[in-house]
Amino acid sequence: MMDKFVMIIFGASGDLTKRKLMPALYSLYRDKRLKGDFSVIGVGRTVYSDTDYRAYIYTELEQFVKPDEQDKELMDGFTQHLYYLPIDPAIEAGYVRLRERLQEITDEKEPDNLLFYLATPPSLYGVIPLHLKKAHLNRGRARIIVEKPFGYDLYSAEELNRIYASVFEEHQIYRIDHFLGKETAQNILAFRFANGIFEPLWNRNYVDYVEITAVENLGIEQRGGFYETAGALRDMVQNHLIQLVALTAMEPPAIFNADNFRNEVVKVYESLAPLTEEDLNEHIVRGQYTGFGTKKGYREENNVSPDSRTETYIAMKIGINNWRWSGVPFYIRTGKQMPTKVTEIVIHFRETPHQMFHCEGGHCPRANKLILRLQPNEGIVLKFGMKVPGPGFDVKQVMMDFSYSELGRLPTGDAYARLIEDCIQGDQTLFTRSDAVEASWKFFDPVLNYWKKHPEVPLYGYPIGTWGPLESEVMMHEHDAEWTNPCKNLTNTDEYCEL
Repeated sequence: MMDKFVMIIFGASGDLTKRKLMPALYSLYRDKRLKGDFSVIGVGRTVYSDTDYRAYIYTELEQFVKPDEQDKELMDGFTQHLYYLPIDPAIEAGYVRLRERLQEITDEKEPDNLLFYLATPPSLYGVIPLHLKKAHLNRGRARIIVEKPFGYDLYSAEELNRIYASVFEEHQIYRIDHFLGKETAQNILAFRFANGIFEPLWNRNYVDYVEITAVENLGIEQRGGFYETAGALRDMVQNHLIQLVALTAMEPPAIFNADNFRNEVVKVYESLAPLTEEDLNEHIVRGQYTGFGTKKGYREENNVSPDSRTETYIAMKIGINNWRWSGVPFYIRTGKQMPTKVTEIVIHFRETPHQMFHCEGGHCPRANKLILRLQPNEGIVLKFGMKVPGPGFDVKQVMMDFSYSELGRLPTGDAYARLIEDCIQGDQTLFTRSDAVEASWKFFDPVLNYWKKHPEVPLYGYPIGTWGPLESEVMMHEHDAEWTNPCKNLTNTDEYCEL
């Protein structure tokens, strides 16, 4: 299939590598999707020999690969493809050694079938490509994968884009967002564009409002230092949530390929209604979790300032100024320490034009709702009214429920494995393009600037295990809307969650 292919992971002794990247590469190897003559070189400051690094990754695989997917022989076979080079990625001198090592492994004078993966702190994102260029490792079929956050604000994102454009062509750059690697994110597209019954309703004439929720029931998990500089807007909204908005709102591409798909995403970003002063004050609610019982609040976490103003929750109302969506509010929210972990999109259809049935027994016919759930238990639910059996015309809301687990027990596969494989094959569909990054930042930058200029903007505390500040409910009441809080049992588990 391929000649000597080498993947180079910067930050190879870090958390992301052992938790995600190595298990993803092992699963590709196990499923015989990583064939041919491939090698993986880990680059990092920690000193390992090749043998030590292989042994270290082997023990980590035992921890991070599901027990039923572990196969001693295959794990052993996989780790034999691993090498390690102890250099500091921030210092140019080490890249000559990297080049030499690549020549050794590939036996080629100009190795170019290379894939660089930046699993490093963002401070190195602008440094590494320039060093690669100096060492002539950016040529031919070389590709680079960069993790989010791509930029800290508009200015830094533009700066990064400039650096990358001076080293690589756009088709060599893969800005990864593992959210889009999830099967269910792609299923939104299949659901919209493969079914003739929903597409005619997917617009301002029939949709009342849309809500998108991506919350988790964990805190910041020892990442206080990182989170203090990021906050929920940078960490989740500017990339994940806005991408889910794009998948929900985009026009169907004329032909489904990477370029057309990415063009439609950019069009959504460019149609976002610019935020007014009123929006900044009234249609954005930020919160921070406070301690409850034995659990620590955000300000008590390690490496967090005791008077921190960093938001761990944000809810926003955004509008899309185009033909299809004008006047339909999109409510988006993300938060930490919520009652459960859930990511879902809820489409609220308009009420029927005339209510001819009475609300006897409190069963008012409600507007139809379509819920697209991305995690945990992926599926689709449609809610509609049916007559209650017996005398009279009582109407009650019932639901049709489909769960992905019913599509056969095929493993949905790991998002990282899927995206790394796409990148090896040169498919950019699910990666963010430079103009999309800038368009997204253009929209969110004013929010960050406003908070900076106005430190008095409220930051509401919310107790751990609740659905965030009550103010976010108030924000929706002006549209007669309310959040769908999917869990009746607030038990902080992933196990059971009622739709």
